[in-house]
Amino acid sequence: MHDSPMPNADWIGYGAALLTTAAFIPQAVKSWSTRDLSGISLGMYGLFTLGVALWLLYGLFIGSWPVVAANAITLVLAGMVLILKIRHR
Repeated sequence: MHDSPMPNADWIGYGAALLTTAAFIPQAVKSWSTRDLSGISLGMYGLFTLGVALWLLYGLFIGSWPVVAANAITLVLAGMVLILKIRHR
């Protein structure tokens, strides 16, 4: 058995995962440092966090590591913002 190079689709998936996950870092850092979540919708973040959790499960079921990696990290970041929003209403 030999190792084959990563298919182009996986490179695109990892690039998309990196960019969409990194997009949440500034919001998570700002929310954590200021504790000001007045501009964050509790309903939106609740639904979004649940959706990310379901995407993570989907990625696990189909064995897609770009989907798993991106959504595992995004779930932590979105979950942190959601918890802060609930605590600091």
